[in-house]
Amino acid sequence: MSVSTAAADQSVCASLPVLGRDVTVPLVTGGEVTYAALDYAASAPALQRVWDDVAAYAPYYGSVHRGAGYLSQLSTDLFENARRTVAEFLGCRDGDQVVFTRSTTDSLNLLAAALPADCQVFVFETEHHASLLPWRNARVTYLDAPSSPSQAVETLERALADREPYGPALVCVTGASNVTGELWPVRELAAAAHAHGARIVLDAAQLAPHHPVSVADLDVDWVAFSGHKLYAPFGSGVLAGRSDWLREADPYLAGGGASRKVARRTDGGVDVEWHESAARHEAGSPNVIGAYSIASACAALTEAGFDNLVAREQYLIEKVRTGLAEVPEVRVLSLFGDDAPRVGVISFVVEGWNSSHFAAALSAEYGIGVRDGLFCAHPLLRTLLGSDPQTQGECGAPEAAPGEKSLNAIRVSFGAGTPDEHVERFVSAVKELVQDGARWNYRTEDGRCVPDTSA
Repeated sequence: MSVSTAAADQSVCASLPVLGRDVTVPLVTGGEVTYAALDYAASAPALQRVWDDVAAYAPYYGSVHRGAGYLSQLSTDLFENARRTVAEFLGCRDGDQVVFTRSTTDSLNLLAAALPADCQVFVFETEHHASLLPWRNARVTYLDAPSSPSQAVETLERALADREPYGPALVCVTGASNVTGELWPVRELAAAAHAHGARIVLDAAQLAPHHPVSVADLDVDWVAFSGHKLYAPFGSGVLAGRSDWLREADPYLAGGGASRKVARRTDGGVDVEWHESAARHEAGSPNVIGAYSIASACAALTEAGFDNLVAREQYLIEKVRTGLAEVPEVRVLSLFGDDAPRVGVISFVVEGWNSSHFAAALSAEYGIGVRDGLFCAHPLLRTLLGSDPQTQGECGAPEAAPGEKSLNAIRVSFGAGTPDEHVERFVSAVKELVQDGARWNYRTEDGRCVPDTSA
């Protein structure tokens, strides 16, 4: 969609109300400015609708599943209705389970703990660490970064065809890169996995907030995502999909809620009968507010309409990419090329700048919040930056003074709550910093580049 076409649609593509839209922050150069939150890929601001729903429920807070009182029963209904709302949002199939977790990372570690014996896992090096690292008790094949969606499918097909011995296998793939924002060919990868007798789990942390995700339509076996990227508060996540491996695995946590019957044996031990439903992996008192907030966000995004949300986001993506293209010193990072479809996540480096220095100046001098570093996707960043695979780096900013070269990049990300002014200010600030330089001195403190206020 062109900028002019999208601009004509602004009446039906308004940004959604989010918390913090009017927060002001101090500038190191003096005065205050409305904060431009452009770090949605890390954590999106909560929708006002979600916050209002949670506030309305708060006086009725009660323990779930075990209480006979009215508030406990109400909370139980709320919790289980949230499960049904999420299942509908994800297009789950009959028999699929929705398990509430703490995050995408927790969801994928739960699935990793449920893998059958001798399972082989296939994962591209381009994954976020949440989906790259949980498979410690499996045989893992790491696949090289592809240069196109079709190459990704071909790479996976070759790896699956060569696997020995033939047994249970799982493919883990992202839906949208947390570094480049590029969309991955999930449906085609799922078809390749199933053709070779493997299952597939979709890391939808960066996809679900931007595009509709349907387990049935994409034909994936599981999907995982986090509430804090879906405009809900921190501390909640989802693993949804096939029930058999989850039902057959030992509970992720042992305790109340996961157990259906517990009895002492005559020899002094304990016999336990575990639930076969999602409760099997939800031991302890669940995060009811977290589950409800995710369901509220799912409902709000559905009601807003993903066609409208996608159209507006593409308009913002075009604004940012067009603006950055006008600065020769800026190099946008990409695996699949400029024409690849993407969500509102764009990473780049600036010639002559340490990325941490650039991000610090955006914050301190313009009130713009972006992210710098390796974005918990070290192998992918090293591939995109052309560095040695053994080069050290951290999830945050590495130790490097302003002006020094460093193994990190800058990421700007946005979504349903981003006003036009925020991306326009960002583009203008990038151009001004590259042309005129920073107006303040900066130093490295505890691994971060910060304004030097000692003078």
